[in-house]
Amino acid sequence: MSDIKVLIADDSILFSRFLKSVVDSAEGFACCACCSNVFEARDEIERLKPDMLILDIEMPKMNGIAFLRQLIPQYTVPVIVCSSRRDLVLQAMQAGAADYIPKPEEGGYDEFKQKLLKSLKASANIKRVKSGCKFYNVRAAAAAEVISRKIIIIGGSAGSTEALPKILTSFDKNTPPAAVVLHMPEGYTSLYAKRMNAEHPQLTIVEAEQGLYLKNGMVVIAQGDKHMRLFKDAKGYFVTCEAGPKVSGHCPSVDVFFESAAYCAGGEAIGVILTGMGKDGARGLSQMHHAGAYTIGQSEKSSAVYGMPKAAFELGAVDKQCDLEKIGDAIKAWYLK
Repeated sequence: MSDIKVLIADDSILFSRFLKSVVDSAEGFACCACCSNVFEARDEIERLKPDMLILDIEMPKMNGIAFLRQLIPQYTVPVIVCSSRRDLVLQAMQAGAADYIPKPEEGGYDEFKQKLLKSLKASANIKRVKSGCKFYNVRAAAAAEVISRKIIIIGGSAGSTEALPKILTSFDKNTPPAAVVLHMPEGYTSLYAKRMNAEHPQLTIVEAEQGLYLKNGMVVIAQGDKHMRLFKDAKGYFVTCEAGPKVSGHCPSVDVFFESAAYCAGGEAIGVILTGMGKDGARGLSQMHHAGAYTIGQSEKSSAVYGMPKAAFELGAVDKQCDLEKIGDAIKAWYLK
């Protein structure tokens, strides 16, 4: 899915550049234009069809609040107002602003950046905007889900069906998509996915299907009798499911899946190898590691069977060993940085 396009309207060139740097650093967002007044913004809106605006109040020719009152009924998108005029917060919100963030004072730029990043993600999920006494539906493109460029890759065997739920407690609807290969027999993976989905209602947990595209908050479990592979195109990450001979002693094979992730995701992925017997996944995790992915191996003391994580560690494929109860937080720290 394409990035959410953000148009910036602020008469300060330096502050516009700062805003652009923040927007472009946010996953799933991109600045499409910077305008110094609302008339430039109007022309660029018509040309670029942005999904969101960041708007100053005090600008030449027309102030931001007057422009906002005209904009929302005609072109309804989330608008984040950034201004030094704290006395105009109420007017901005009544005109249709999705959020108001005061411009930073000296030394407050890091705090402002974090507030803006949080506001961008929250505003992207807004479906309706109130301007004056009326509600307006947000344009469909602007209401699109924010799809992370990052992806979570997990593999395991003996004991991993009990380990995975503990990791998922750290996930929410904004977590990058996760794709999981566990050594489970045919017919069990569908039931397992349904049980996990009931236990973790904040997530969408499904058995893999051919050509399934992944999105934030989704966990995909490989089918019990087919190799799952990861691919990427202009729409994002998707998986394939194909029958085939056993690889590293298994179908689905963690090695097969990890190797596909190394090829198409590179440094956008985090690879996690969980408790399990044998060596499946060690070679694939090594390929992910060399492709730039961050890799985690479950610790010996927290593993039911320290086979797969040990093989990966001895191969030099593991960046960090973690106790099971800390893996979810380690994944979260990785995708939030």
